[in-house]
Amino acid sequence: MATIAGGLAGLAGAGGAVSVAILRRTRSFLPAGHALIGPDTTDPLPGVLRLGLAGMTVRVAPGPHGELFLGPGRPQPGRTLRRLVLAPLFARARSGGGRLWPDQRVPFRLVIEFGGTSRDPGALLHAYRVLDRQLQDHAGLLSRCRAGVITPAAVTATVTGVIDVRELLAAQAERYAFADGTFDDLGSRSTPPSLAPMVSEAWSRRFGWDGCEPITAEERHQLHALVRAAHADGRKVRFSGLPEGSRKARTAIWTELGTAGVDVIADTDLSGLARHLRRHPVAGVPLPHVPTRAVRRSAPRPNAPRSANRHEAV
Repeated sequence: MATIAGGLAGLAGAGGAVSVAILRRTRSFLPAGHALIGPDTTDPLPGVLRLGLAGMTVRVAPGPHGELFLGPGRPQPGRTLRRLVLAPLFARARSGGGRLWPDQRVPFRLVIEFGGTSRDPGALLHAYRVLDRQLQDHAGLLSRCRAGVITPAAVTATVTGVIDVRELLAAQAERYAFADGTFDDLGSRSTPPSLAPMVSEAWSRRFGWDGCEPITAEERHQLHALVRAAHADGRKVRFSGLPEGSRKARTAIWTELGTAGVDVIADTDLSGLARHLRRHPVAGVPLPHVPTRAVRRSAPRPNAPRSANRHEAV
């Protein structure tokens, strides 16, 4: 807690297009809230920030002029990640003295999902390099990893989607983006928490419960066991792809995730999720922060107990 607070407080900068007055009109910070942005949304950031959600997943596709574009259809001028997300996000952080909200306690988790029709590996890797250059323009406000040590800041950027950048990320001596892990990465030497500090999976990959009836004892046990295993491995947990049922059913799932200690709940129902998290904050967020270094193991042990969390959770 002290580490992230100190890191964010030390990022004060001059300038920015967003005033402190605007910052104060937004809702308070919700560390567990994460927005899944639909493909038809072209300007998602204002609504996410207004609700106080502490992260969002935005889908981008490579386009002309070395830019990454949001929204449906062909790339449209001005509808770029740089203009609609990165520039206003970091302007707000600078205006807030290195924070997006006055009560921000953990980094804002910006998940950039590469999509589009292209599956050419060369083009997709070029797109990541474009993103990397754009992120480095705001290096002072981004969580970074150097020599296996994570230093948290106002925003943590994660890359996911059709492009696999794990080898690129691992090869960088200093980087400003992280990979999206899965529960299969627990205990992995090739994908340590310094590379993928959060595991994220669609709910339907492991669970069949839709919130309409009480959750079975078996699925509840499995959920709690997965969360404990991820935390013991120095990682946080995000679930997405939740069943699209009634608000009552969604609320039941959100409640179960919070009770299990899931760190980040991602959904497309942004206002409903924000309202629920204000009434029922997720226990255990944020986790205690300690210095982070990759831990070498002789063999993968996904569920092995560990005496201490050796990684800064970002």
